[in-house]
Amino acid sequence: MATYQDREAFIPYRRSDLIELCLEDGKLAPAEVKKFRDFCEILSSYYHFQLHQTLEMLKDNFVPFNPDNDTKLKSQPTLEQQAEMEAKLIATFKVVLERANYIPLSQEMLQNALRENSLLQLKTKIDFNDFEQIVFYYRGDTQKIASVKKLLKNVEKTIDTLERVVLLLKFKDADYFASKKAKPEKLHFTPGKIYLYFYKNIPKFDLEFLFPNIKISMTLKDRLLLGIPAIGASASVLLKIAPQLLLIIGVIWFVFFGKTSFLTANINEENVRNIMPVLVAALSLVVALGGVGVRQYNNYNYKKVKFQKSVTDTLFFRNLANNASVFGALIDAAEEEECKEIILVYYHLITSQTPLTTEELDDRIEGWMEKKFGTKIDFDIHDPLRNLAGMRGKIFKDGGDESNISEVSMLTYDRQGCCQVPSLDDAKTIIDYLWDRAFLYAK
Repeated sequence: MATYQDREAFIPYRRSDLIELCLEDGKLAPAEVKKFRDFCEILSSYYHFQLHQTLEMLKDNFVPFNPDNDTKLKSQPTLEQQAEMEAKLIATFKVVLERANYIPLSQEMLQNALRENSLLQLKTKIDFNDFEQIVFYYRGDTQKIASVKKLLKNVEKTIDTLERVVLLLKFKDADYFASKKAKPEKLHFTPGKIYLYFYKNIPKFDLEFLFPNIKISMTLKDRLLLGIPAIGASASVLLKIAPQLLLIIGVIWFVFFGKTSFLTANINEENVRNIMPVLVAALSLVVALGGVGVRQYNNYNYKKVKFQKSVTDTLFFRNLANNASVFGALIDAAEEEECKEIILVYYHLITSQTPLTTEELDDRIEGWMEKKFGTKIDFDIHDPLRNLAGMRGKIFKDGGDESNISEVSMLTYDRQGCCQVPSLDDAKTIIDYLWDRAFLYAK
């Protein structure tokens, strides 16, 4: 069973398409095609019901932290209850993400991404101390070719991109932001609340766009472009009018303090009459320096506006869901992935001519996906096997006599450690048994 660093467990086919791909493989007998479809249908229904319960639990625990709440609470949870609800929410949220084959974005990976320069080079800062909780997951670490404008032409550039990004942020309470002297009306979030974001196709160097407390400022390059031309423009003028500047200083000194300094030694009526050209030159210097400064500052503001537009475009056009709606999207993804994994495991076990160990089954599925469809994945074999082993139901044997009822698991192992699954008829019966016992209210 190989482990790949450059592959993910995500299966890039819809569940319905994957079922058709299995049937097109031609290894099931014609009489078993409908049975296989029925098995997939009841399996999907069963998992839909199971994960619906998880969805309701997530929504219930999110209520005190939901910044978009439009309903009233019957009673406000205590601080202890809120802490318990938050812990349960975060833990379950991570489990759902992993069941949907999302991968945690490590702190090191995040910091490396934040250090990368955006296409619009501005200095960005995110104060991570503003958060109590950060949960950052992704799926699909790929490279995409994008057209980037450079100088006067468009050039193609390879950009490291995350195809799906999920971010959960829990902000600290209002007292913390009050201690920072932050004005509540200028905050783009509500302290103490949890915000969830779900995005697609985010370049790694744009990950900072996703944080609502991002701050931007001039880069060192911007500061140099603002300062150096101004210094250069002023230096030549200063050298030319240095004697006149000394004369101006001397006149001012003479007027206020009299002939008491070397600065006023050469002051005479003619020099005073010739001071106007010097004042005009000085004014020209001020205007020139001001013009250079204004031009460079306007360039910075233009870059700032372009940056903010890029942020807006990212948040608008690449947004898939926000806050409570993220739960529904991820529950659907988790349901889809778990069903696809079980379908692949069960299909390859019932169509294999020889018994398969866990390692052989994993390699078989990965090789089948690559050979048939050119798709390389790092199949997660352990979760579907564990899920199958946990499905147990009672089936009738030998004519349906109640004395011959036996409890059967969807997955067992022989003495050699090879995986074994029941027939399609028995598999459907087991899941039907579990489905019938979802509620046991009838006497």
